[in-house]
Amino acid sequence: MRIRFQLFTVVIMFVCFSIKVKAQHQYPSPLILDMVHHNPGEAPYNTAYNDPAVIKEMGYNGKVYFLFESPALAINWESVDKDILPKGSEERKWVDAKAEQIKKMHAQCKAEDMAIYAMSDLVLFPKRLIKKYNIEDTFGDPNHPLTEKFVRAQINEMFDQFPDLDGLVVRIGETYLHDAPYHQGAIEDKSSPEKTIIPLMKMLKEEICVKRDKQLIFRTWNAFDRNMGPYMEVSDAVEPHKNLIISIKQCEGDFHRARPFSKLIGQGRHPQIVEVQSAREYEGKGAYPNYIANGVIEGFEEHANMPEGDINSIREFVETTPDLYAGIWTWSRGGGWEGPYVKSEMWCDLNSWVMAQWAQNTEQSEAFIFNRYATERLNLKGDDVAKFRSLCLLSAEAVIRGRNTVQNDISDVWWTRDQGIGWPAVAKDAVGQKRNLEQKDESVAKWEEIVALSKAITWDSEAAKNHAIGSAEYGLRLYKIYRALVYMSDAEAKGDVKEIKKWITIYDKAWADYNKLPEQYNMVATLYTQDYDRHIAHNANQKVNELRTQK
Repeated sequence: MRIRFQLFTVVIMFVCFSIKVKAQHQYPSPLILDMVHHNPGEAPYNTAYNDPAVIKEMGYNGKVYFLFESPALAINWESVDKDILPKGSEERKWVDAKAEQIKKMHAQCKAEDMAIYAMSDLVLFPKRLIKKYNIEDTFGDPNHPLTEKFVRAQINEMFDQFPDLDGLVVRIGETYLHDAPYHQGAIEDKSSPEKTIIPLMKMLKEEICVKRDKQLIFRTWNAFDRNMGPYMEVSDAVEPHKNLIISIKQCEGDFHRARPFSKLIGQGRHPQIVEVQSAREYEGKGAYPNYIANGVIEGFEEHANMPEGDINSIREFVETTPDLYAGIWTWSRGGGWEGPYVKSEMWCDLNSWVMAQWAQNTEQSEAFIFNRYATERLNLKGDDVAKFRSLCLLSAEAVIRGRNTVQNDISDVWWTRDQGIGWPAVAKDAVGQKRNLEQKDESVAKWEEIVALSKAITWDSEAAKNHAIGSAEYGLRLYKIYRALVYMSDAEAKGDVKEIKKWITIYDKAWADYNKLPEQYNMVATLYTQDYDRHIAHNANQKVNELRTQK
């Protein structure tokens, strides 16, 4: 009898241990992740969303730490060679300090029982390693034996030295080194499934998903994110695994309106997490009303005419291929470069909160969640809830018409971004250009409605009122500048000097009114500037000044 009891006890203990071990390796499903995309080369954003407790309360179950908060920059490489980052060297001091910073961040996240992910560029090695092993010309090739060896070692050290890490988010489309003074990055043939993507994904899957039972989120961005052929080639070649997830932006290319909904979403055989930018870098970064959660969840107006059978919204993705839905990943703040910098995070918060709440239960309507936000987080009552919804839905209509057209008639979608404005090209044809001009007028009219609604709502504090009205005015005055430039560009293309002069006068007044915003509303974001031209091909103000001399 005693032996039976002991045997029973052992069995129960084994079962409990097995359940405990199994539970340790279960990850949230779906993943509801947030990341603050700090501006490379600048001080990190001072934002509420850096705090895991804040985003947990919003409905998130995991946090993605940005590139320069990644353990890839903080491992000591001693398992490979103690001379790569020797103790006492400046490089080692920097890496050790970075490691301490990251461990504190992870401890905060762990305390909130939040899953921890780090985004990393590949391939990224210490400069001293590259030099010592003479791999300056080969380290960007993931098929090279030494590159493969070092990537595997890097992954081992990352998870050994940072055991709280639940998974890696990797990208190969770009490499940022602005805050990585002792590291070097490169990748060859980043868009080639055969040469780069497939072998790299297989290696990472083996090291992360299989050996360590951790999660790998492989980003498609700028590598295999637009064409079905390469995507399906990767999907077919890499065997699915419960811990392997592919990450795709909700639209083709970058976070631009008027772009097609991603044709890759809902395709292939790997679970997909969808990336959503809450404070869009091409649309003010939260400086003015810009409600995108409705369009992402239910479908933007520009996607309404997509062929029947094509997925055109995240809801349709979930309903059509639920087995492929792995979750939502928002960037609550950031993307792009420099400003505008907001003083109030209300518009970022609205998009992020609605996305996170919807991702928890995708059977909810976006409108239901939106109304909860208005009442629970903004304390709006009665008719003010409906006014706020009208304001937000109008903002999505005003933005696409002011920056492009619903029909995507302006091919250069990069003409205004961050805190700068470039010279807008005319549309592709006469019909499109006529529509382009008409929609700029429509945009300004919608912004005027938005301002009127912001003033008609009873806000729960003077600060909220100041920000809401000021940010609405910010949108109106900025989009008047956009309209003036688009009309001026049209006049220049037609050689109409009289019209050019007319719109230069309107342009100058629009800028003068816009620059008065900080004096009138102390909660507005920093302003766009006329001399900003980072990643902008043709600075608009320089072009206007050239046109001033025409006779």
